[in-house]
Amino acid sequence: MTMPTGSLLSSSTPGAPPSTGTDASPELTFDSLGMPDALDRAVRDLGFVTPSAIQARAIPALLAGRDIVGVAQTGTGKTAAFGLPLLAAVDPAVGAVQAIVLTPTRELAMQVAEAVSTFARHLPGMTVLPVYGGAPFLPQQRALQRGAQVVVGTPGRVIDHLERGSLVLDRVRYLVLDEADEMLRMGFAEEVEKVLERVPTGRQVALFSATMPPAIRRVAEQHLVNPVEVTVARQSSTVTTVKQTYSVVPHRHKAGALGRVLAVSEADAAIVFVRTRGAAEELGSALVERGVSAAFISGDVAQGDREKIVDRLRNGALDVLVATDVAARGLDVERIGLVVNYDVPREPETYVHRIGRTGRAGRDGVALTFVTPSEQSRLRTIERTTRTTLEQVAVPSPAEVSAHRVRALLARVPGRVQAGRLDVYRQAVATHLLENPELDPTALLEAVLALAVGDEGPGQAGADDLDDALARASLSTDRPRRDHDDAAPRRRASTHIAGGSPRWRVAVGHRDGLQPGALVGALTGEGGLTGADVGKIDIFGSFALVDIPGGLTPEAVDKLSRTRVAGRPLRIRLDAGPRGGHGTSRPTTGHTSGHHGGPGHGPARGRS
Repeated sequence: MTMPTGSLLSSSTPGAPPSTGTDASPELTFDSLGMPDALDRAVRDLGFVTPSAIQARAIPALLAGRDIVGVAQTGTGKTAAFGLPLLAAVDPAVGAVQAIVLTPTRELAMQVAEAVSTFARHLPGMTVLPVYGGAPFLPQQRALQRGAQVVVGTPGRVIDHLERGSLVLDRVRYLVLDEADEMLRMGFAEEVEKVLERVPTGRQVALFSATMPPAIRRVAEQHLVNPVEVTVARQSSTVTTVKQTYSVVPHRHKAGALGRVLAVSEADAAIVFVRTRGAAEELGSALVERGVSAAFISGDVAQGDREKIVDRLRNGALDVLVATDVAARGLDVERIGLVVNYDVPREPETYVHRIGRTGRAGRDGVALTFVTPSEQSRLRTIERTTRTTLEQVAVPSPAEVSAHRVRALLARVPGRVQAGRLDVYRQAVATHLLENPELDPTALLEAVLALAVGDEGPGQAGADDLDDALARASLSTDRPRRDHDDAAPRRRASTHIAGGSPRWRVAVGHRDGLQPGALVGALTGEGGLTGADVGKIDIFGSFALVDIPGGLTPEAVDKLSRTRVAGRPLRIRLDAGPRGGHGTSRPTTGHTSGHHGGPGHGPARGRS
């Protein structure tokens, strides 16, 4: 896997002081890093050849038993940098937790767990279990009881399992803190400390962080032993032969929007990127049901099957491939003219890797990113990092889809006329016109064309709903396109309370056992927010109030209302002000905030 590299600082020999290094040598391969054969086979299966800078420095150090501090963004290859040595340190024959990976969000926990599971494909008996808030507790508890060796989780849910006795750390020999600065910024410092204190002494620790503030330095100094330090710069360039666009699409309408985009695309072939293996399977199957020549690959797909699918894509037997990021590594097919980011990439580097699948061999390509109304901040981060302004485009309308299909159909007419044997159709048309003298021949042709391209007329199921949703989303998220104006306002569809942040009310409170962290986890996991988007939280007996300065989209409100926390649905709604005395009652717990705009607001604390 050839990855972009930057400057790095590394100590390559045990006990040596950090020294300025160079990027990985072009001759260096994964085979030369000294990994076990099973892991070498896994990276070969995935098409990885050349390690990135952080992998070239971190993997040998971790295999040698060294602690490591890595300053690197997601997308530089750090998951493989810690995940491969992690698996080398774990014994699949021992049915106990031997490695813990802490991540700040449930989304990252799922991604890391999927990647590590993929690396472990040739390690029989190895179980990698993601644990995070917002998901049922009991299935995770049962999976732990069955004997998972690797746990990837958010700090709050890991602590929940520790406190309930379902997670035991006595056999842990490898601990990873992924995106440590983000975990501390979200208020998980106490939870991280608890985990560090409860793992056995002598364990190996890998700490990865995008930045290295004093708080992270203190963690490294207190809990790591003579660590190797590796620093890798962020990638910021994108492919110049790729036209980069985005469309605002509510989450529940993405599949319908994708169908329209694929229907009018002139690309020979397309890749649709999703975040998880489950999403790849679900979307790939849905496209096949719609008659699209599609298939999917993820970490679960065997290497032989993956190669067959890629061959079909390469030779034209397959037009659309749905893939996760890990599964698409090393994939190089010239036919790909369109990349669709079905889910917004979590990091700009991932975005760069994805769109690099098109625009190859001197060809032009198109990249389209679906952005939900609540994901505008991620889009702007991608633009700032890549120094590129994405063009907003509309999802094709039903009329545009039909017109495209008709043009394609009419283009085949001359060849079909030349082929002959049309007598039966000529007779059928003549008979139909005789039986229906009021019908104009042109109207008959128009109706036949409409039916031939699947247009059943106005009121087709789902079409109006999709168009209405797209129109509302576009209006509610319209944003100024100002060059070099990072402060340009972004709007969510919500009502702001004059004189302060909008307060939202949830139907879960102290008597239900609600903790601030659980609410923060639900808002970030299901509402498309980050910890910084969540302000003050006051928890009362039967409900709670939370400040969300940027508001929530209608789609996020609907999804969050059905999300269960502490065993009850949140039923979130905009608070209408003091009712029943809650404005003067004292909350039964403290408050949390990720908003720094006024006094009394501190870092977000809680569990996700």
